[in-house]
Amino acid sequence: MKQHQAIHTVERRYHCDVCSRTFEQIRYLKIHQCVHTGERPYHCDTCNATFKRVQHLKQHQRLHTGERPYCCDMCKKTFIRKRSLNLHQRVHTGERPYPCDVCKKTFIYKRTLKVHQRVHTGERPYCCDVCKKTFIYKSTLKVHLHVHTGERPYACDVCKKTFIRKSSLKKHLRVHGGERPYKCGFCNKSFRDTGGLKLHQIVHTGERPYRCDVCNKTFNRTNTLKQHQRVHTGERPYCCDVCNKTFKNKTTVNVHKRIHTGERPYRCDVCNKTFNRTNTLKQHQRIHTGERPYRCDACNKTFKRIHHMEIHNCLHAGEPPYRCGI
Repeated sequence: MKQHQAIHTVERRYHCDVCSRTFEQIRYLKIHQCVHTGERPYHCDTCNATFKRVQHLKQHQRLHTGERPYCCDMCKKTFIRKRSLNLHQRVHTGERPYPCDVCKKTFIYKRTLKVHQRVHTGERPYCCDVCKKTFIYKSTLKVHLHVHTGERPYACDVCKKTFIRKSSLKKHLRVHGGERPYKCGFCNKSFRDTGGLKLHQIVHTGERPYRCDVCNKTFNRTNTLKQHQRVHTGERPYCCDVCNKTFKNKTTVNVHKRIHTGERPYRCDVCNKTFNRTNTLKQHQRIHTGERPYRCDACNKTFKRIHHMEIHNCLHAGEPPYRCGI
């Protein structure tokens, strides 16, 4: 009765000797004192984990028993903790109570806001022990470590191809399933992932946000800019294992290797002739279709290949198409 009356009188007569904090009941004081002593008196019988509070132990034990007593009325998803259920319900209500002071973006969870704020502060608290690269997210660091270990833990059940990231496996599975869930609002072309859709939409907007610092040429992709910059630096980081010839981009070295392997993976549907490059196949198919997509601006003559048109243009310019290097 006295403990209950303290609720109404707001009597807080139990004082912590360390920090002078006060409590209504002695049991709350004892729980609080564990903060100072480091005592964790409650032990899990299954895994020997220790806890400061008995209710934390009870919540933990549900990991072993599988008990999930809190259920969402909207989607029937279940939870171990009531607090987890309360946070989850914001997904349905649309409540996002934590706004970013810088960009006003809002978040469901306070922890997500804290992580987001690193975008503005530049804080990257997670560091790779091998190469010292830093990351905003702990999960990104874990994925990055696979680069050093060579581990590729996610395997495709269909073709056995392996991936570093689970998200990469999900995207890959759409190759087998034919799923293309992301649709362009301009032309209704569909894509397997949001990255492919965003890159495609630049075709419609004409946006070229990536600029070369040397010649000011602009590009619609960061990797295209990086490849272009090698024109200025002379960097050729990709090397053929057979003949040691070097290349500016990975795609070119992969195509080049087919010279050594004899691989010709692209086949003409009409005559079954095979090619080691897709663009060579496309040029060949014009023999069957009669397509001549390149037109001379001076005389309207058409050509199957752009190289042939460039040679032809020299006739109008009065320039010899070939020059002696000596």
